[in-house]
Amino acid sequence: MSDQAKPPFIGVIGGSGLYEIDGLEDSRWEAVSSPFGEPSDEILRGTLGGTEMAFLPRHGRGHRIPPSELNFRANIDALKRIGCTEILSLSACGSLKEDYPPGTFVVVDQFIDRTFARTKTFFGEGLVAHVGFGHPVCSRLGDALAESLAALDIPHARGGTYLTMEGPQFSTIAESNLYRSWGCDVIGMTNMPEAKLAREAEMCYATVAMVTDFDCWHPDHDHVTVEAIIAVLMGNADHGRSLVKEVVPRLSGRTELCSQGCHTALDNAVITQPEARDPGLVAMLDAVAGRVL
Repeated sequence: MSDQAKPPFIGVIGGSGLYEIDGLEDSRWEAVSSPFGEPSDEILRGTLGGTEMAFLPRHGRGHRIPPSELNFRANIDALKRIGCTEILSLSACGSLKEDYPPGTFVVVDQFIDRTFARTKTFFGEGLVAHVGFGHPVCSRLGDALAESLAALDIPHARGGTYLTMEGPQFSTIAESNLYRSWGCDVIGMTNMPEAKLAREAEMCYATVAMVTDFDCWHPDHDHVTVEAIIAVLMGNADHGRSLVKEVVPRLSGRTELCSQGCHTALDNAVITQPEARDPGLVAMLDAVAGRVL
């Protein structure tokens, strides 16, 4: 049986506090080495309702690492290396729609990548690969997240476009209005290239954008207080923990490879002929692409 066909092992990437999940058993922090450098932090491992899961603090405990300096490759490689088959990403974001006020959770299904200072692939000179990314989110995971949010009665939307900006500064009003004119729903700084790398690593990936505020386009933006934003952040964290606890059991029953093709994304993706491949890069990709190399 291939690694991907083993029982689901759910990886969660998110902010501090999400690992405080009721029912997480046999929990322990584990340091994981990656050939791509240091992950953001150690990984919290345990089981939830009998399903193996892991939590990686995206910015490190204490929020030490800004978005542009995250080692996305090491984070994804580390989760793949310990056996994760699915990734649930939870991230704070701004809303670009009046219909999505603070406190809304958006299960996005599309991205626009406006980042420019990040390494966006595991592959490179000596080993070239191109994966399909037209549908960047696993709809199976997205459906499970939406069902869980409905069961918890958390305000949410199923589907939407996440604009990933470089940061660390927030948008100008002109930029915010431009993104609204493109039909984007939420804006954040962290889901790219995270989603692209998860696809290259043949892991199912879905993200929940947790709205903390309206972006600067909103006429009431300047009236929002720090206290109000903190209150939303705390409420979102509480809902995020409840969501993880609710959704993980829904994902525990998979016995086959993902029907969306996430677990076989590298089939026919590697272009470089075997005799021309860089042995060093091949060795680095033992966890990410060992199935096809």
